Amino acid sequence: MSKEETSTISENPHYTITNSFWYYLFLFGTELGDEIFYSSFIPFLFWNIDGAVGRRVVLVWAIVMTIGQVLKDIICWPRPACPPAVRLQNKWSQEYGMPSTHAMVGFAIPFSIVSFTMNKYIYPFFVGYFIALVWCILVSMSRLYLGMHTVLDIVIGLILTIVLMIPLVPLVDITNSYIITNFWLSAILIVISIIVIVYYPLNDKWTPTRSDTAMVMSVTAGIHMGAWLSHYNGVLSASSISPPYHIVWPTYSMLGHLILRTVLGFSTIITTKVLCKCLSYTIVCAILRINCKELMKCQDYNGNQNKVFVDLIYKYVACFMIGITTVYLLPQVFSTIGIERPGFYTEM
Repeated sequence: MSKEETSTISENPHYTITNSFWYYLFLFGTELGDEIFYSSFIPFLFWNIDGAVGRRVVLVWAIVMTIGQVLKDIICWPRPACPPAVRLQNKWSQEYGMPSTHAMVGFAIPFSIVSFTMNKYIYPFFVGYFIALVWCILVSMSRLYLGMHTVLDIVIGLILTIVLMIPLVPLVDITNSYIITNFWLSAILIVISIIVIVYYPLNDKWTPTRSDTAMVMSVTAGIHMGAWLSHYNGVLSASSISPPYHIVWPTYSMLGHLILRTVLGFSTIITTKVLCKCLSYTIVCAILRINCKELMKCQDYNGNQNKVFVDLIYKYVACFMIGITTVYLLPQVFSTIGIERPGFYTEM
């Protein structure tokens, strides 16, 4: 979809919202596959729930998401024509539609959480699967409701994710502890993340999928490098108690620590992102001898190779540092000020 078409739809919407409940429910559902959700849910998972589960979920998410994004720019299947479809959201309208990465992530994240926790914690598994199913349905249906995908986009995305996760979940579960205890495996993960971004399939039309892939791959590499640093410095080691574990519900004191960790953590992540953006743009623009402020304000990526190049570097550096900060730097700060989560450094 061209910028002119997007502008026309947003300025002259030929639709009326008659049921606010479904509209806002599906807006919420589609946000479960957005950068804002990733940026809040993933750190929260590490700081307040389980770091070992978090690493495994992130690795599955990165692989599934990257494969989906790459396939989008290889297949080049357009989104539903508008009209007859009514597009209620234009945020991802410049991307291609097949397969639906929202549907893929909407299946991969909740079901991988259940898969990695069912043998580790004692809880009713049917409750976990029910929540995962509702999560997946909500995300998938939101893409239809908002006019962003066809039924085929979603069905293919779900089938592809199921096929990928059958070997992926046990493989990630077995290999993850090796990755964070071996420097070369962590380094290889970083190299792979860079190779994927450099050799990402390109088209005549710019789409934001490449920068999204840079975000996903770099934060995954950063998280695993941060975990390796914790293990290398001797603070991360396997628990002496074997699973399964009982779920410990928070006391008032634990809840207070949770809130403090979350507020301090998100404030630090936002600061890290802003600093990395400023430094990345300033340094790279100085090397390229181009105006940093003008390039930062520019939102036109089509044909602007400098903007694409600098933005990819910024995304990679920022998300890589956010990954390291989330699992290495911030937990040390939490420990220093006495608000750490007990058991964090035993989650291999």
